[in-house]
Amino acid sequence: MRTAIYPGTFDPVTNGHLDVLERASKILDRVVVAVSSDNSVKETIFECNERVRLIEGNIGNFKNVSVQSFDGLLVDYAKQIGASVVVRGLRAVSDFEFEFQMAQMNRHLDSTLETIFLMPNEKYFFTSSSLIKQVHLFGDRVTGLVPENVADALSLLSKNKNV
Repeated sequence: MRTAIYPGTFDPVTNGHLDVLERASKILDRVVVAVSSDNSVKETIFECNERVRLIEGNIGNFKNVSVQSFDGLLVDYAKQIGASVVVRGLRAVSDFEFEFQMAQMNRHLDSTLETIFLMPNEKYFFTSSSLIKQVHLFGDRVTGLVPENVADALSLLSKNKNV
């Protein structure tokens, strides 16, 4: 059985993420969405357990997908769960350089871990978690770009900050 890991902060998870996940689930035996709980580079708006919960709310139709959080290096976590493939989404050429560097570093750290790149549907090429957060700061206009439970969580977060 070929196990893949689909890592990220998923803050928040977008329909583009879910599109890549669906594609991965069709070609791999098992896919673990690996939610990074400790990413010193990115400041998150949702706690890790909330990000896991939001993703879990959208994978009911995927029989071979699970969600877990992890700390530390991806290669160590992949080895811990027996994953031999890393799934990454590429939206545009601008993503490639960063993703290529990450794939090469992972290969340097563990030569048995392969990375595959999947492209989401073209309607999600411009969507990123960072853009979703920026747009949401100025109103609830992320309809169609995030799952309904994420839009609700963003709205609730905004209301709680305004109290």
